[in-house]
Amino acid sequence: QLQASGGGLVQAGGSLRLSCSASGFNVHEYAIGWFRQAPGKEREAISCINYSDDKTYYTGSVKGRFTIFRDNDKNIVTLQMENLSPDDTAVYQCAARRELYYSADYWTSPFAYAYWGEGTLVTVSS
Repeated sequence: QLQASGGGLVQAGGSLRLSCSASGFNVHEYAIGWFRQAPGKEREAISCINYSDDKTYYTGSVKGRFTIFRDNDKNIVTLQMENLSPDDTAVYQCAARRELYYSADYWTSPFAYAYWGEGTLVTVSS
């Protein structure tokens, strides 16, 4: 089971740190992706970190502002978000993907992820 946490209300230009924690399995054995869904919009893949080589991926709108990394001491994958804008307002979810079944080519594909956590709401005020 996965759980995303760390969401909240922040002003434009501010920062938030989201955490994806797991129970029952080791997140370090999976590629972990972050998705978000804004009101009235489709779910969007925003970032992913591989299990095999820790390579990271970002969608264009967050590149340079968001950073994904693993905490090797804890069963957590973190998404550090900087310079937030109202367009980043959404429910953020993390998900786990087995690279054995779906390679990094599928990092933006929700169907490739076997485990999903409850979302955490991020609201950015202008």
